[in-house]
Parts: sequence; structure tokens; C-alpha cells
Amino acid sequence: MNMNKLVTGIATSVFIFGAVIAPAIAHSSHDEGCDVSLNYDVVIEPQKLVLNQGDTEAYRVDHGKLFVNGEQVELNAKQRKILNTYVDEVSTQVPEVIEVVNEAVSLATEAVTMAFTPLFGEQTSAKFEGLMEGISERIEGVAYQHGDKFYLGATEDSVEEAFNEEFEKEIESLVQNSLGSMMMALGGQMLSSDGDSFEQKMEAFGEKMESIGDDIEKQFELQGQNLEYKADKLCENFERLLVIEAQMRDEIPELNKFPLADSDSYSSLM
Repeated sequence: MNMNKLVTGIATSVFIFGAVIAPAIAHSSHDEGCDVSLNYDVVIEPQKLVLNQGDTEAYRVDHGKLFVNGEQVELNAKQRKILNTYVDEVSTQVPEVIEVVNEAVSLATEAVTMAFTPLFGEQTSAKFEGLMEGISERIEGVAYQHGDKFYLGATEDSVEEAFNEEFEKEIESLVQNSLGSMMMALGGQMLSSDGDSFEQKMEAFGEKMESIGDDIEKQFELQGQNLEYKADKLCENFERLLVIEAQMRDEIPELNKFPLADSDSYSSLM
């Protein structure tokens, strides 16, 4: 999947009413160097790295030993050194990615609550909080830490399995069931706004919407900037990882057909 979507796009993708929330959190543009597609799901455990594609293991490094398609590959000292460097780099970056993903979801949940409650009331806001909890659970299926084990389900198949048709139906059902109450709440907000004429009430309501957006931006500006910084840093680190991987694949021919990522930027680094 696209790294930007995984690292920073998750938060903004769940903003159903992004015009209110998105400007407060996700207004950055990230380097094209991070726009890559990962070919494998990654599992990190102490002294162990596994790259899978679906249910099939591509290769694993277990306590310094390399296994490709289940067969051990004998390595010389130079090969072991570059392999260990690569494993260390992946083992550092995958937990960082998972941390940023979790921060993005947490920030999105707070923003949804802060935006929806004054506009639609606590009952409707609670429904969308439930949706956010469901999204968080599904993300837990593709990016998680369980003790010393880290898992990043970065391939399209893994992500599509988590955010499948069932999830789409949940979204559709929530919107359909909430649309009436949301429209009534908005109508009530408009009619209760200051002003004698409809135009004055609409202007006052618009000012209220803008004020809510400003409040959210002020509330989350620092957190959003911190998240943006972390995401940009991840992109820089990933570029370094791809360079190391290119060197490793040159040194170890058995790994040459297992690139972690595909992209134009990846090719330019080799």
C-alpha cells in the first residue's frame, strides 16, 4: 500500500466531514520520496524479521540466519554484516510507523468528538465515536504491537482484508441512520442562530462553523505539527532503508527478487 496513506493518511481518510476537521490537522504535503508501495507484510520479533506475502513467507532472518523460501542461505562475513544492518533498520522503523499510525487515529478521534458534539449533539457524536473505535480496531489488525512482536500489514491484500465490504456497509449504515438527525440538528442550529432574516441567520451560522474550525485548529495545531514532523522523518528514514536494502540485494543474490518496495523514487535510489 501507499506509505503516505498508512502513516499520515489514516486520520484524514476517516474525516467524513473533512471541511470542518481536516484543516486543523492534515494540511501538509509530504515528500514524493515516501510515495512507495510495500510488497510484503512485515513481522518483527526479537532477533527475527519475517517478510510475508499473504500466507506465503518470502524470507526470514532468524538469529542472524537467512532463510529464503524455507531454505537456509549460507552467508559470508560481508553479507552477514549488511543483512544485520538491514534487519536493525527495519526493526527500528516498523515500531515507529505503528506509533505514528496510532497517534493519527487518536488525534482523529479527538477531533471528531470536538467537531461533531456542538454541531450535531452528543447522541450523533457518540455514533461517530463508535465508528472511530471500529476503525481503530481494524487498524489494529494491520499495524500492531503485541509485547515484543510488531506487525505491519502493508500490502494491499492485508489492508483490503481489514477495510473490506463489511466496513463499507458499516459506514453506509451509520450515515444513512444518522443523516436525518444530523440534518435536523443542523437545521436547528441555523434557525437558532442570531439574526432576524434567513440571510442573517445563515451568516451567523457560518461564523459559528468557522469558529469551531478555528477552535479545533488551535486545540490540535501543536499535535498536528508534531505528527507531521514524525511522518516526514519516517519518510526520510525510509529512503535510507531502501538504500541499505539495495546494497543488501546486490550482496545477496538470493534476495534480489524480493524488493520491499516498488516506486520510481525507489529506483532512483539504487
